[in-house]
Amino acid sequence: MEIGSIASMATGMAQAKTAQDVSIAVFKKALDAQSDGAMALLQAIPQVPSTRLPVHLGRNINTVA
Repeated sequence: MEIGSIASMATGMAQAKTAQDVSIAVFKKALDAQSDGAMALLQAIPQVPSTRLPVHLGRNINTVA
């Protein structure tokens, strides 16, 4: 191998690592933005007023019907 090809390969590897680091940083920013959006949607859901149902309702499923 020539010195020039070794230097070229090292430069290419350094550029690839830099590109990968930038991609990871952009991905993390996108995940943070998506997380913030999801939290905003969850907080925007109105609270459902509690209903006073009898205790026995919602405990059994009729599988014969």
